[in-house]
Amino acid sequence: MSNPPHALVLRAREALTRGDVRSAETAVDERLKTAGRDVNALALRSLLLQRRGQFGEAARTLQAVIGIDPQADWAYCELIQLLLAHRRLADAEQVARAGVRANPDTASCHNAFGLILSEMNDLPSGEWHFRRALALGEPQAVYYMNLGLNLMKQGRIEEADGHFAQAHERAPADTKTLAYWSTLHEARGDLAKAKELLDRAEAGSSAEDVTLLRASYFSREGRDEEALGILNAAKTLGGDGQLARGRLYDRLGRYEEAWKDFAEGKRKLAAEGGALQYRADGVEGLFGRFKEFFTRDTLDRLPQAQVRSDTPQPLFIIGLPRSGTALVEKILNSHSAVRAGGELPFLGELRKLATDLLPNPQPFPEHLAQSWTADRQYAATMFRDFYLARAAHHGLGAGSHAFFTDRMPFNEMYLPLLRMAFPQAKIVHVVRHPLDVCVSMMANNVTHGFNCGYRIEDITHHLAALFDLLEHYRSQMDLGEHVLRYESLVADRDAQTRKLFDSIGLPFEPVTEKLNDRSIDRHSHYARQLQPYASRLARMMAAHGYS
Repeated sequence: MSNPPHALVLRAREALTRGDVRSAETAVDERLKTAGRDVNALALRSLLLQRRGQFGEAARTLQAVIGIDPQADWAYCELIQLLLAHRRLADAEQVARAGVRANPDTASCHNAFGLILSEMNDLPSGEWHFRRALALGEPQAVYYMNLGLNLMKQGRIEEADGHFAQAHERAPADTKTLAYWSTLHEARGDLAKAKELLDRAEAGSSAEDVTLLRASYFSREGRDEEALGILNAAKTLGGDGQLARGRLYDRLGRYEEAWKDFAEGKRKLAAEGGALQYRADGVEGLFGRFKEFFTRDTLDRLPQAQVRSDTPQPLFIIGLPRSGTALVEKILNSHSAVRAGGELPFLGELRKLATDLLPNPQPFPEHLAQSWTADRQYAATMFRDFYLARAAHHGLGAGSHAFFTDRMPFNEMYLPLLRMAFPQAKIVHVVRHPLDVCVSMMANNVTHGFNCGYRIEDITHHLAALFDLLEHYRSQMDLGEHVLRYESLVADRDAQTRKLFDSIGLPFEPVTEKLNDRSIDRHSHYARQLQPYASRLARMMAAHGYS
């Protein structure tokens, strides 16, 4: 937008400043009739469309600006924010990559790409781009804040603290910085400092995220009724706020109200994400193709990579979302030979790599048949090295530990790829009562699994479909998994931990992780709501000894 604004654009800006939206729209439309490529006018049109709630049209307008001026870094950033707000991560990623290519030395583009990568859980890559943004120009508070949040998610609390302090120094009244900084101190256990920062954030904003933090703070102190009062007093609650209130109702034994909030919160989150839907027929078709291709004969033909001894090895924790996989990872991470990797997306990325390595009119997984020939057997080694290179970029490829964990939900889908890349890998399969899993998925914002987490009917359908796929894999190949029941772990932590370490080949080391049984048999409080769908999970329950 280097050209001076046209008089009609200036008139539209003045009208918008006065709050006269109609006059602003009229002036913009008049300008664009004779100059459809006026970037200043298009920028205003995008803003006006967003105010009307016409986000699709606003996005297309910003794309038009980028087509006219590929160096318009502001347009990339606005479009990315718009796509992120509607949970269109894949589209936002493509725009962010294009922005960095077109503007490699522009700080705002690197900051935007850092946001995308962090949202996609590629935290080290996100960190790199935030640091690049800070190095390229006048350091802005928002860059320090984003870097601090990224580092906090990586568990690097002390570094994060310093960057939040830098952000606060540059923008003392910024409520987001204060809120995130408060969360950091709450995680440290410094509740007094957390409260002070939260008070300051709340004084400057009535935003829902600050309200949620205040409620979370009271809940952590055991003041559930006060936390509930805060949420009930809020003028509006978005999807996350509704789920938070539902969890409080659950803790207080008000189960009917809790389920209503869970269902409504999920409906709002799906709408906020851009009318997200679960396609049951698509999942059944995909899993059907997996079962048709991955038979014992086919799996025996697929090549397998050799073990690399020069780097720590992945230790895979599989299991349904909210089944206890995070708890098991904490226990494993307490061992001196294991480092926590968290939810690593690398196994799913092998699917795209397979398409790049083995181009064919047939889709995945059918095109894997090309790896049966001698000149394409290198694919398994490429899978292994790609995965390990991604892990090294995450800081997991060095150190004294022998293993790092990977607990990405629904990794079970890609077990054949896992066995190609890491035929000797240890697999820990965490199981929990499926109906307890359903309740927990309803009570929390679960974004994995083809958008299955927004309705109870979709949750039960997907869990049943995944169980059926996993049973097929078990019948066709030796998984060698160690099955760990969540309920058994809670009942006898030390005995189950000994068995867990033994299955991996590690000597026992004492574990201090505290466990509680509050969430066991939680589903019994929601028998009426679950009853229409529970039969779908009967085979899964029977297989693991649940009733």
